[in-house]
Order: sequence, then structure tokens, then C-alpha cells
Amino acid sequence: MRRHLILTATLTFLLLLPVAGADDWPGWRGPHRDARSAETGLLREWPEGGPPLVWKTAGIGAGYSSLAVVTGRIYTLGDVGEDQMALALSAEDGRPLWRARLTGAFKDQFPGPRSTPTVGGGRVYAMTSDGTVVALAAEDGSVLWRVSLPGTFGGFVMQARAGFDWRFSESPLLDGDRLIVTPGTRDAGLAALDAETGKELWRTRLPEDLGEKGLDGAGYSSAVPSEAGGVRQYVQLLGRGLVGVEAETGRFLWSYNRLANRVANIPTPLVSADYVFSSTGYPSGGSALLKLRRDGEAFRAEEVYFLPPETLQNHHGQMVLHDGHVYLGEGLNRGFPVCVEMSTGRFVWGPLRNRGQNSAAVLFADGHLYLRYQNGRMILAEASPEGYREKGSFMIPEVSAPSWSHPVIANGRLYLREQGNLFVYDVSVP
Repeated sequence: MRRHLILTATLTFLLLLPVAGADDWPGWRGPHRDARSAETGLLREWPEGGPPLVWKTAGIGAGYSSLAVVTGRIYTLGDVGEDQMALALSAEDGRPLWRARLTGAFKDQFPGPRSTPTVGGGRVYAMTSDGTVVALAAEDGSVLWRVSLPGTFGGFVMQARAGFDWRFSESPLLDGDRLIVTPGTRDAGLAALDAETGKELWRTRLPEDLGEKGLDGAGYSSAVPSEAGGVRQYVQLLGRGLVGVEAETGRFLWSYNRLANRVANIPTPLVSADYVFSSTGYPSGGSALLKLRRDGEAFRAEEVYFLPPETLQNHHGQMVLHDGHVYLGEGLNRGFPVCVEMSTGRFVWGPLRNRGQNSAAVLFADGHLYLRYQNGRMILAEASPEGYREKGSFMIPEVSAPSWSHPVIANGRLYLREQGNLFVYDVSVP
């Protein structure tokens, strides 16, 4: 009888755990970390002034974190007063559900957290600006465990000069029972933590020589999974460039240094079959397509092409791959839309100027690009190699700082975080 009661209680608990639905957005760049939404039935063009505003809420704090939207809840990070907080809101109306203090607020030229929470298995995983990984109960925000990357692994972020440090910006990757993070050191380039307990599962020992370009330490990117060569691995952009590590053991597999810069390596890599496309900004960055080749247990990253920064570079707005073409905002603090054939690096159209200014964050949904510019301009355009065709635009209200938080589409709604405000628009076809 007691065993039956325990089993019943366990099953009831599991049913109550938040589980991402088909149209949810469980963390950084969506379900597959590629900024692609699978939703259809979205507006093909926007009316004058933009799609209808469903609701707005305030008080979520300073910062540039994006959002996770799972089973009717929104999760994000923000600096509220002197505290860096994790917050949960109702996706129905923005009503606050809980707040949890993680650490002290990050005071800088651009204050606030950059990391986006990752949600899965009834937990919310967050990384603070000081590099502390925190697991919280999705239901009430209670802290389950915490691990400091600097304290446990000696972790640090690449920085070019004294006073130039945007701190940890990575969004942890949840892969089954593993949580993947990036301390960025030679002894622990990447590390896997047990998602339930925070216990270390493995750490990646990096080679002494990863190349001359860039700087030691973690970059500002987030890891993505790949199945290249039939081996599950994690691809990450560090201060010294791209690396790949074996998912099961953390064994170092390959590296690529040529596109690393000495300021900030930021964009999340794009993976497709055995290929990796990556781009970085700043004078010594650039873009590259790699073919990952396997020879027994060994891997090597073969350069298909490299484009210098004056030809193609993505600052920090990220990139989207659709039907063999990469769409991105090109240039340092420019965000000029461009379409590039991934297999060849050939420019199909662009770069060109539109009404957006400076860097552009991009996502894809239902055949369209959603471009959010630093000045608060939001643009809908067709994702087509036939040419750049805008289908509507509007200005996000109350922009008071660089409008950098990445947009989210979940359950027919467009979520735009603007520092302490969150604006939610209905982009579904009536």
C-alpha cells in the first residue's frame, strides 16, 4: 500500500512538472538553439503601427536577457535594485508569479544580465553575470543547487583590456541529464553538470595551443549540439575560436582559431549535418564554414571557406539558417540584412540599409525573418533568396537603452523584452 502511494505521488508530481510544448520556447534561440520557430498560421504582413499589443508589464529589471516561455509561464533574468533576479511571469497577462535572488546586480556601462534561462524537467537553469550556475524549481523559484564557474573551475571570460568585461553571458545548454556550461579554462574549457544535482560529470581539457588569434577564456556564446560524424558533440565559440567536444565524455575533438577576435566572440554557431557556420565581429573576426571530418576516433575541422571581416561579420545579433541560406545582420554595429548561400559563401542579396539602426537580432518563423534593431525598430521581412521584401515594421515603445534582447515567438505571440518592460503582441492570423 505504501509503495502504491509513493508511486501515485511520484506520478502526480511528474505530471505537474513544466514540460515544453510544441509551440513553447524553452530557452536561448528556441527549442533547437537555432532561432527557428516551427509555428505556422502567423501574420504574413503587419498593419500600420505593428501587430496588436496583447499586454505589457513592467518591473522585470535591467538587463539584456531574452526569455523562456514554457507551459504558460515566462522566465527571464533582470537586475532589480541591488539584486540580480530570476523571475517568472504568467504568459496570459504578465502577472508576476515569483522572484528569486541569484546574486548582486551587475553594474557596468551596460548593466544587467545577458544570459537567458533554460527550462526543462521542472527546473529553471540560469547563469549569473558573475558565472554562478543556479538551478531553481520552476514552480516556485526555490534554489535547488548552485555552482560557481570561477570558484569550482577557475572560469573566466575573455577580456581585451582593464575595465572591459561584459562578464558571463552564456545560456546553459540542457541535454538530457546533462547541463553544459563553459568555464573557458585550459583545464575546463567546457564542463557537464548533473542537471538534477549540479555534480560535475566531466570537464574538457583543452590543448595548450589553440592558435594565436583571440584571447584565452570563455567567449560570450552558447554551446549547441551536433551529430557530425555520427558522434554527439557540443560546438562552442571560445575566446580562442571554435571547439568541439564529445558529449558523453567531454573529450576534446577539434578546434578552429582563424575567426577569433580579441574583443568579444559572441554569435552562437550554426550546425547542419557535418557542417558548422560561424561568424564574429570586430576587426579581426570574420566568417567561416567548416566541414567536420572523422577518422576513427579523431576529428578535424576542414575549412570550406573563410570570409574576412570586411566581407562578412556578425556582431552579436546572431544568424538564422533556412533552406541552405544564412540570414543575418552584417557588419559591426550595422545590422545590414544579408542573405548568403551557406555552402559557398556567395552573397545572394544584400547587405542593404533599412530603417533599423545598428545591430540586429534575428529569428525565423513561418517563412519570415523577425529583425529587431538596436534603436527599437522591429521589422518583418520574407526569408527568401529572391530578395529582401519587408512586410511591416514598428517601433518598440519606451526604448531607453540599446534594444538588444532577442525576440521570442511562442504560441502565436511575439515577445519583446525592453529592459524592465515586456511587450507581447498577437502575430497569429485571426
